[in-house]
Amino acid sequence: MKDVTLTGPFPFSAIVGQEDMKLAMILTAIDPGIGGVLVFGDRGTGKSTAVRGLAALLPPISAVAGCPVNSAHEGDIPEWAQVSDTAIIEKPTPVIDLPLGATEDRVVGALDIEKALTRGEKAFEPGLLARANRGYLYIDEVNLLEDHLVDLLLDVAQSGLNVVEREGLSIRHAARFVLVGSGNPEEGELRPQLLDRFGLSVDVTSPKDIDTRITVIRRRDSYDRDPGGFLTEWRSTDMELRARIVSARAGLGHVEAGEPILRDCAELCVALGSDGLRGELTLLRAARALAAFDGDRVVTRDHLRRVAPAALRHRLRRDPLDEAGSTTRVTRVVEEVLA
Repeated sequence: MKDVTLTGPFPFSAIVGQEDMKLAMILTAIDPGIGGVLVFGDRGTGKSTAVRGLAALLPPISAVAGCPVNSAHEGDIPEWAQVSDTAIIEKPTPVIDLPLGATEDRVVGALDIEKALTRGEKAFEPGLLARANRGYLYIDEVNLLEDHLVDLLLDVAQSGLNVVEREGLSIRHAARFVLVGSGNPEEGELRPQLLDRFGLSVDVTSPKDIDTRITVIRRRDSYDRDPGGFLTEWRSTDMELRARIVSARAGLGHVEAGEPILRDCAELCVALGSDGLRGELTLLRAARALAAFDGDRVVTRDHLRRVAPAALRHRLRRDPLDEAGSTTRVTRVVEEVLA
């Protein structure tokens, strides 16, 4: 029998440290409705590696073979899509990069110029949002994204629908994805409107411990020298994590959050002065996803404590009289409210 050498991105489970980032991504894999993850921090800390590793770890999605928007069923295929093969196949969870220099046409889609010129057909050429449907849309240096693309993403993230009205085209298609943005805060701040759309926010830093850095170097070097062998070594660990995520997805709807937990969510957000109600809703969803991941049937204060910094740190109003960082402020209030 012919040996099959594994290929793929660096295993998610093999990433050293960065536990907050990994947990945030796992929670959005369990419940995409949480609203995506914003990762701010140093370059070279595994941000893009984690996104690709998690997508490779997740179970494949079932989709119509020829559908440009990864429709799960033949009845979901958009009317404009010219699909000749409607067989249901399994394909990896999509991970689509949105480059900073991308044009609006490339992001949302546009008139297929080649078909228009050669055949005289008015056909739609799908963009990056179509390919990202049911997967991940990854934006590196998201804080440097042009304003018009930010506005566009806000609309799509709100509705889960991409609408294109231009050049005589009137196109609509599903565009539901987990938005993952990364960046360096020293290079510019993120617009508040987009910042608020991210469900969770985590800060990552380069490890200071020598032994930890050596472990990072050793694992990366092993992967670079023998990717197949390294993937084989970590496959069972990744599959155990996949099984936990699949089980958590199945159990998510059965996790209860009682009245005291709802009150805790509200009191935390009021004490922190967060605007609107998105903070409470995200905090609750993240805590429920964490409970499901832990195999629990009831959300507890411990779940709230563990997800509160990621769910709330980017929703705080600036306090010029408080020099503590946002994570410290959230932790302090959590200790006071949930004492």
